[in-house]
Amino acid sequence: MQNFVLHNPVKLVFGRGTIAQLPGLLPPNARIMMTWGGGSIKANGVYDQVRRALQGRDVVEFCGIEANPQYATLMKGLAAARQERVDFLLSVGGGSVLDGTKFIAAALEHPGAEPWDILEKGAAVNGAVPLGAILTLPATGSEMNGNAVISRAEKTQKLAFASDHVMPRFAILDPETTFSLDARQTVNGIVDTMVHVFEQYLTKDVGNPLNEGIAEAILRVTIDNGRLVLSRPRDYDIRADLMWTATMALNGLIGANASQDWASHQIGHELTAFHGLDHGQTLAVVCPNVLRYKKDAKRTMLARYARRVWDVDDPDDARAALLGVDRTVDFWDSIGVRTELSEYGVTREHFDEIAERLGGGDRRMGEDGDLAKADILKILEMCL
Repeated sequence: MQNFVLHNPVKLVFGRGTIAQLPGLLPPNARIMMTWGGGSIKANGVYDQVRRALQGRDVVEFCGIEANPQYATLMKGLAAARQERVDFLLSVGGGSVLDGTKFIAAALEHPGAEPWDILEKGAAVNGAVPLGAILTLPATGSEMNGNAVISRAEKTQKLAFASDHVMPRFAILDPETTFSLDARQTVNGIVDTMVHVFEQYLTKDVGNPLNEGIAEAILRVTIDNGRLVLSRPRDYDIRADLMWTATMALNGLIGANASQDWASHQIGHELTAFHGLDHGQTLAVVCPNVLRYKKDAKRTMLARYARRVWDVDDPDDARAALLGVDRTVDFWDSIGVRTELSEYGVTREHFDEIAERLGGGDRRMGEDGDLAKADILKILEMCL
């Protein structure tokens, strides 16, 4: 085994009715800013549950954080937080609301004049206002990690940052809050969960049997419940399993002592920035083609995945590896996720710019750092 450090301080509160536990999780006498999105939490009753739990507390609200949270919106949230002198942030919504809240938390402690430097220039995050989360959409795993992804429309950018300082102090996950999710949100979350696992598990590394077994269990449970959830959207056990697998996919556990890739996510972020595709949609297009392009380097783990998750019985590793990718695509197709860029009306128009951003000059991507501009262009062509 390689050396590694695993530290996750997030207190996870999981289950039916757990929003009512919010008062005991918040710091006493905090000035709280509750952040949320476009109004779905009012339609599904979550807003009322949260406000009841916050009764008697010092609370202001900031709403309107969108999917693929926009820098311009978050700067308004930052200004509001400063004006109101808040000292605790409470995110209520999906991963996008939480990612945006993490950025506000970091920006409140950022010493520079331009908080975008945290994302574009990798400016250090040396502190953040503490935050908590009430999750209503399982997908990103943001509720139990220090990662966030933010978009900036005027620059056609979607960039990420990571810091332990923005890990939530607590996260409340009540599967009943996901009953009202529509099919598109649900299947995007399934894809996101699976690709989070792939980026840490379908690598060149072997010989990490515990992590590999956990990764395979997350995938099997996600697939089994993904086959059922669209016809049984209010089944508590199905929704609970999907909520828990999404968290487990990116809370640091399976990434410990593992080579990691993230090329599919980086290319996917660019497709979202240029074309506005959902994050899950980009991953469903890009990830299978990254795996096909890197099939030789990833052959051992791809073949293992095919056999242990999809029950492929072909003894030849090369054939089994590609069959595993094909089964994945077939599954995503079966739950209504399109897996080719042409199905979204995307052309080659921005391919060169995307490839230049990610692999031009001395820049490289992938677990081996060997994906240059020409490689990224080939992958994008495969995605059509």
